[in-house]
Amino acid sequence: MKGIDFVTNKSGNKTAVLIDLKRHGQLWEDFYDSVVAKKRAREPRESLDAVKDRLRRLGKLRG
Repeated sequence: MKGIDFVTNKSGNKTAVLIDLKRHGQLWEDFYDSVVAKKRAREPRESLDAVKDRLRRLGKLRG
């Protein structure tokens, strides 16, 4: 595929990938977003109301 090249080790195993971001920038963003989401999947959740309350206390949200 044009704009995507694999980096291999001495044994010929793929170890990395080079992506032409001008050509495939959206593909990279989608991939990166999915990796971040998977990494954060087990993080504790906070309700929207709790976030709003905290921001109000810090003076960063009105209302």
